[in-house]
Amino acid sequence: MGDLLKGKRGLVMGVANDRSIAWGIASALAAEGAELAFSYQGEAFGKRVEPLAASLGSDFLVDVDVNDDASLDTAFQALKDRWGRIDFLVHAIAYSDKNELTGRFIHTSRDNFKNSLAISCFSFIDVARRASELMPDGGSLITLTYGGSNRVTPFYNVMGVAKAALESSVRYLANDLGPQGVRVNAISPGPMKTLAGAAIGGARKTYRHTEANAPLRHNATLEAVGGTAVWLVSDWGNCTTGEVVMVDSGYHVLGMPQSDNI
Repeated sequence: MGDLLKGKRGLVMGVANDRSIAWGIASALAAEGAELAFSYQGEAFGKRVEPLAASLGSDFLVDVDVNDDASLDTAFQALKDRWGRIDFLVHAIAYSDKNELTGRFIHTSRDNFKNSLAISCFSFIDVARRASELMPDGGSLITLTYGGSNRVTPFYNVMGVAKAALESSVRYLANDLGPQGVRVNAISPGPMKTLAGAAIGGARKTYRHTEANAPLRHNATLEAVGGTAVWLVSDWGNCTTGEVVMVDSGYHVLGMPQSDNI
């Protein structure tokens, strides 16, 4: 264990299992001495998260429904009551009806559009407002995005629009919260083998394609994403805000596939 984050406390939202990007981040933060709280939604996810949290020395879990103001208020009051303040928050929450992540974007339904934007984008704004109130000495807010926000990715559909809105929100929040020393950034890994990623049509083909064509010839790892989060949470990240940090082995710089894959 290192001590780069010793004395820092924060909430990690969105751990589903030990292959979640949020779990990779939580593990890296804990390895550098951070004290963690975890959110979950509902009893089933709570049973998954509890042993993972315990393995990092945390017994601090809060049940949160990001579509419910009362639930959010209760969770952040629990953070205030136990710790008084926090230093960081990791938001790894997104959702869309998987039935609309296989067909054409033009068939997106009104209800799923609103629900996808509310959970995948507005929830970050909502928790940023609450979290920043517990950061009197400044802090770091991190969310997760994906390159389908600005380049068409097969079947990503409404999630691409939601992530575009999320990235714009990062910039506006960074400007709002900068005067109080709160930094706001997004991490953008390439496709990863997670529970959320598996819901997108053609996920395996996308994973293989980026692996074969990214300049580094591999996809991002949980360790790499976690290390990026450590930097953004640590004092080394004190002058970085409003950024979308790419952790995709360089895939985002390409204009077309590598010559041997054309």
